[in-house]
Amino acid sequence: MNIDTFRDYCLKKEGVTEGLPFGPDNLVLKVMGKMFSIVSLDEVPLRANLKCDPEKALELREEYEENILPGYHMNKQHWNTLVMDGRLDPELIFELIDHSYDLVVDGLTKKLKKELEDL
Repeated sequence: MNIDTFRDYCLKKEGVTEGLPFGPDNLVLKVMGKMFSIVSLDEVPLRANLKCDPEKALELREEYEENILPGYHMNKQHWNTLVMDGRLDPELIFELIDHSYDLVVDGLTKKLKKELEDL
């Protein structure tokens, strides 16, 4: 998967914004101001950190040990790094983006959830 496909998929979700708060090499995607993905723009192949349920994170790392790793520079219990070198099915990547987004939305305050619903 390339950066354009990944980015476009994320930006189609409600309440998502993008920025470069950590410098020009790391694209951060947030929902209602809360981070759900960091994409390393200078890595080949493309790498992205996504939030993940801890149990699911371990299962994914076992099943896809070369392409799903503990989150680089993140809480390794709650984040995975996806190495997108063509071996991960794009549908799985989209599913993991959705999962990360949903986890963050579930953790939003009632006020932010209401704002998101009103978008």
